[in-house]
Amino acid sequence: MTLRVCVSVLPETVTEALELVEKAENRGADFVEIRLDTFREYRALSDIPACSNLPMIATNKSVKRYGRFLGSEIERKQTLLNAAEKGFEYVDLDLSTSEMESIINDIHRLGVKSIISFHDFNGTPSLQKMEEILKKEIASGADVCKIVATAKSVEDNLTVLNFVSNASKTARTVCFCMGELGKTSRFLSPLFGGFFTFASLERGKETAAGQLTVQEMKAAYETLEIM
Repeated sequence: MTLRVCVSVLPETVTEALELVEKAENRGADFVEIRLDTFREYRALSDIPACSNLPMIATNKSVKRYGRFLGSEIERKQTLLNAAEKGFEYVDLDLSTSEMESIINDIHRLGVKSIISFHDFNGTPSLQKMEEILKKEIASGADVCKIVATAKSVEDNLTVLNFVSNASKTARTVCFCMGELGKTSRFLSPLFGGFFTFASLERGKETAAGQLTVQEMKAAYETLEIM
């Protein structure tokens, strides 16, 4: 069993990104997600993946998807393609992205892996609905399928853990619940086969509701002797 934790960060510059990656590496992160939607400028992007051996994930969320990127959809996608060209190992694309097949083909030609994401910010889909989403993500050419729900009850954690336990037998799957009630599934999803889970770098630096810090998660895994 491999328990992987991805630290998501919101830098505004490449210099800040390098500092955050170093901190994440020192605190035991297994992946780092760089949120490009907070960047003020995109020069020297290649310095980020070059600074560490940790796999880097490029993500660029539009305002419509609860991100901060204010440019056009064409500009948003071009930024992700640029990140792929500059050495990022993974590029995260929302399942609703237009011209998905073309973008994934371009990413794959560069030797970069695709993470296809679906987020439900209002609740937790049924098992049947999540299975349908997973099939769409696999069909799109996803190297990693990501389905993130929002816990409205403690029982929602059981739904996503049940799902990821089965889905991980078919595809590399990231699945858990956001929100304060979703902390259980964030922590346990790798134990049920999730490819990785997400954490914040430190308190006050969360990129989504319900994130524990990477140090808290790693310490808990070690205490339970499941690392």
